[in-house]
Amino acid sequence: MRIRGFSNFLLGLLLLISVGSYSQEMELGGMAGGTYYLGELNPGKQFLFTKPAFGGLVRLNLDTRWSARLQFLRGSIAGDDAVSLANEMRNLRFKSKITEISIIGEFNFFDYFIGSKNNFFTPYLFAGPGYFLFNPKAPYDGGYLELRGLGTEGVEDNYKLYGLAVVFGFGFRYSLTNRLGLGLEWGMRKTFTDYIDDISQEYYIDFSTLPNPDEIGAPEYLSDPSSTKHSPGMQRGNPQNNDWYSFAGLTISYRFRLGEKTTCRDYENSNN
Repeated sequence: MRIRGFSNFLLGLLLLISVGSYSQEMELGGMAGGTYYLGELNPGKQFLFTKPAFGGLVRLNLDTRWSARLQFLRGSIAGDDAVSLANEMRNLRFKSKITEISIIGEFNFFDYFIGSKNNFFTPYLFAGPGYFLFNPKAPYDGGYLELRGLGTEGVEDNYKLYGLAVVFGFGFRYSLTNRLGLGLEWGMRKTFTDYIDDISQEYYIDFSTLPNPDEIGAPEYLSDPSSTKHSPGMQRGNPQNNDWYSFAGLTISYRFRLGEKTTCRDYENSNN
């Protein structure tokens, strides 16, 4: 599986950093919230079609301002012309699972660490590269069909079902206890594909030339459900704008330090 090699690379990188910074604190945690998409079927309405998402993270705290985070995210996204009203005549819709692995740098606006009585809250920014998998599907004949390979825009679809993304956003952290920290964040993913929703180019079918327009197959129907309203060459999507997706939600993490039972930070915490 393509994601395995990339995930092994990221994990190895984080382990290399942690070995080189043995005395630095680490956190292990989870995340839960929602994912949504921006593209042809939702050009700009934030949080429209938000679906549940979850994940896990490992964070290496370099100091009280900087940290590095390796995270896994699993969620769903969807779009529908009839709901977003982006193009009701087009009448297209889709859904897809999103799986992401990313490595992210984080910067705290204030000094912060879990367990501190003085530095227990901070806003933060984060950014880094991500790798994601997707697979758009659309409703047809009582179920959902995978759209890649159907040729919904007149050619054999050859776009990849994986890609790179630029992950960035902001959030807030709060130290709950000596070991537990809570975070609230919102992050965008700028991708380099316009096919998360299987929509990018032009219509290609002239339904007036079909022998029996009432008996069209799945590729034709999923290309243009409003078959009498479009002609070949009319715009179906906008290839100049790539698709985006987003995650917003909560993180909770447990602070620990490998190989040490008592740390200077623990001693400091007990006296702050």
